[in-house]
Amino acid sequence: MNNTLKIKKLHPDSVLPTRGSDGAAGLDLYAYLDKPVTLEPRGLYKIPTGVAIALPDRNTVGLVFARSGLGMKHGISLSNAVGVIDSDYRGELIVGLSNLSGEPYTLSPGERFAQLVVMPVFVPELEEADDLGETARGAGGFGSTGK
Repeated sequence: MNNTLKIKKLHPDSVLPTRGSDGAAGLDLYAYLDKPVTLEPRGLYKIPTGVAIALPDRNTVGLVFARSGLGMKHGISLSNAVGVIDSDYRGELIVGLSNLSGEPYTLSPGERFAQLVVMPVFVPELEEADDLGETARGAGGFGSTGK
């Protein structure tokens, strides 16, 4: 598997993703904004990054997550929990944010606001079946294995 992530700046002043530390799993994404944006409580927002990517190959996916500090300190989360970037997508990375807190939060131009993790993908062949086999759990879900 190829391990090169190609990144294209869509604007001269876009900020390329960076790693916060040597052991960081994700690449920090930066808000590409003309001016600060106030994220109102329970509001939904599309935040551009000013960059596009080409994932290493068709067996990889880009997963976009919230930054833990923004989530825990300010209630800023991704509106769809985790963003999925398919290997054939070449457009700008735009992140859906939501403010889950009761207080407005102002996102500044160039602020780190999300993170991108590149992961391998297992693409199975699909086979329709009448019998899925038995397990001890069976069809039990939503707490069926205990607290």
